[in-house]
Amino acid sequence: MPKFAANLSMMYPELPFLDRFEAAAKDGFKAVEFLFPYAFSKDELAARLKGNGLQQVLFNAPPGGTDAASIARAWDQAGDKGTAAVPGREAEFRAGVLLALAYAEALDCPRIHLMAGLVDAGQEREDVRPVYVANLRWAAAEAAKHGRDVLIEPINTRDVPRFFLNRQDHAHEIVTEVGASNLKVQMDLYHCQIVEGDVATKIRHYLPTGAVGHFQIAGVPERHEPDIGELNYPYLFSVIDEVSAACGWDGWIGCEYRPKKGGQPGGTSAGLGWLPR
Repeated sequence: MPKFAANLSMMYPELPFLDRFEAAAKDGFKAVEFLFPYAFSKDELAARLKGNGLQQVLFNAPPGGTDAASIARAWDQAGDKGTAAVPGREAEFRAGVLLALAYAEALDCPRIHLMAGLVDAGQEREDVRPVYVANLRWAAAEAAKHGRDVLIEPINTRDVPRFFLNRQDHAHEIVTEVGASNLKVQMDLYHCQIVEGDVATKIRHYLPTGAVGHFQIAGVPERHEPDIGELNYPYLFSVIDEVSAACGWDGWIGCEYRPKKGGQPGGTSAGLGWLPR
């Protein structure tokens, strides 16, 4: 069966962030992911993981800046959404990667997501692709020194207009061009369905390549639980099982969704009926 990680940035929103680790463990999760850890000390987060028997499997490098306030601004609705593909911000990108690697070591987290960022109006994607490739090549080499993978994620342009990377084929082309064995694709099935569809076929095509490092899920279109919406997740989970058994993939599926009853006491837990099924 697939292994599921609770996304603590989206799930359990009725609780303070640090209390979400215990809630996820009580609901049976063995692993967690989240967006950004930088508002909290490495020691505090490591203690929450250890105290609840949880494994950290993914988090994001800073989307802009390296202090908590700058990171929050970079992630808000009008924010940067990453710097990896943004010309002129290479030093900022590198500083963020180094900060993320320090957290990854403290949290024993094997992979970090590097957000591409937005393409400026009037600029073409191909104009900034060389910057993206160069930044990723540097980040992959730096992460390899620490035994970490770095991931890139296609994100739909409905949620994040002008985001640089939107399609699975483009992401895999970038991975091939960079040529680093520890650079992989973060395959979010929510974004994939919105932009491309044909999700099962893409799983069958890309998972055996060894270039998929992590999955994420959410219902489409509202981004609620995976049993709400147009995607048939039980079927997709069976496809992942089948292909994983054939190719030896042993990664995690991050539950990056907003619970429909989020904000209500116990709302996230009440929506987990899909999980035992």
